[in-house]
Amino acid sequence: MALSLLPLLSCNRSKNAGTEQPTNPFEVETFTTDSEEQVDIWLLKHASLAIYYKGMTIQVDPVSKVGKEIDYAAVFPKADAILVTHEHFDHFDKETVDTLSTEKTVVIANPRCAEMLGYATALSNGDSTTLPGGILVEAVPAYNTTPEHQQFHPQGRDNGYILTIDGLRIYIAGDTEDIPEMDDIKDIDVAFLPCNQPYTMTVEQCIAAAKTIAPKVLIPYHFSDTDIAPIADALPDIDVRLRQMQ
Repeated sequence: MALSLLPLLSCNRSKNAGTEQPTNPFEVETFTTDSEEQVDIWLLKHASLAIYYKGMTIQVDPVSKVGKEIDYAAVFPKADAILVTHEHFDHFDKETVDTLSTEKTVVIANPRCAEMLGYATALSNGDSTTLPGGILVEAVPAYNTTPEHQQFHPQGRDNGYILTIDGLRIYIAGDTEDIPEMDDIKDIDVAFLPCNQPYTMTVEQCIAAAKTIAPKVLIPYHFSDTDIAPIADALPDIDVRLRQMQ
């Protein structure tokens, strides 16, 4: 993998889905696949990401008005694929999913959000599908284990996702604590792990999860006001990148 951080640029919009990457007002992490193809991951905010690969646009939990407001229609082309982890308002924004979708957009969601949308492909924990371009998407568990927090994300309802893009494996954890199923998540190049209480992980849980998964690169996200600096100090063997992902 190789990485570069692109400069912050003014917004522009490409009208055609996936045909041209718009200029970018966000931080970007760039990686290369086994075939030396470039994968750009735009760090939008909180739990929202945009992934570009060989002309494809993949949106993850696109939300317009939570935190930093984003006019998706002005900034982004229509999406080739959209991934939704679960129904909470900071992850699921039906209006924005509708805005980014065409009849050709592949929308993947956990069963509850697929039902709410009415047109998405539902993946339950353990299910998988393949996007155009041969991108494997695996739905993995995401839930709370702390007894007084289990009502936020009950076991079996929500998804995290693992994307395999020409050998590059990206784990987007969704809202979860450091669950036992993380023992089975292997060979991850880039991991996005949440870190804020009471809804996801403590700093200590995030560190434990990272040690279990052992990604090459860790980008904490969904951390709001949490002080995430100790994560990098505790993981000297992992490339921890602290970005503006509140």
